[in-house]
Amino acid sequence: MRFKSLAIAALLALPVSAFADWQLVGDDSRVNFVSVKKSTIAETHHFKGLSGSISDDGKAELSIDLASVETNIPIRNERMQKLLFETAQFAKATISASVDAAKLKGLQLGQSMSVSADVTVDVHGQQKTEKADLQVTGLAGNQVQVTTNAPIIVNAGNYKLLEGIEKLREVAGLDSISPIVPVTVKLVFKQG
Repeated sequence: MRFKSLAIAALLALPVSAFADWQLVGDDSRVNFVSVKKSTIAETHHFKGLSGSISDDGKAELSIDLASVETNIPIRNERMQKLLFETAQFAKATISASVDAAKLKGLQLGQSMSVSADVTVDVHGQQKTEKADLQVTGLAGNQVQVTTNAPIIVNAGNYKLLEGIEKLREVAGLDSISPIVPVTVKLVFKQG
């Protein structure tokens, strides 16, 4: 009985953060992507609806609400939702990876580390692995920031999005829309 009481007391003495997953701070996080039309006109867009977590065992997951796409042109938002992402059928995109949770917990304020990661991207019913070159930095308040050191180059054809791109091109009366899409991220996770 005495051992059990000591074990419970020892567990209670640990900081709460020792047991807590990391949660995405949506207001401080961003996923951007660049579209190129007419071969020379590049425009940056982003998603407003992000959620995610990193578990204590190192499973990182990011969920993107595809209906939250923001292009700064309402009709283009609607067209991307309906014609490209087909959000009625494919509402979310998910990105997952395995991370070293112990290293995250060990990051001090301002300390950074570079990470090369294989991330699993699930979009439009297709799942592929992409390479990501990331920078992870310790922030105040039990937070870490994950940013791309270089854009992740996504080929829309790998995710069965070429038909949607063609529909967008036709409805907008454009000569071309590139299927090669650079993606950058800034994600902030808070522990506890």
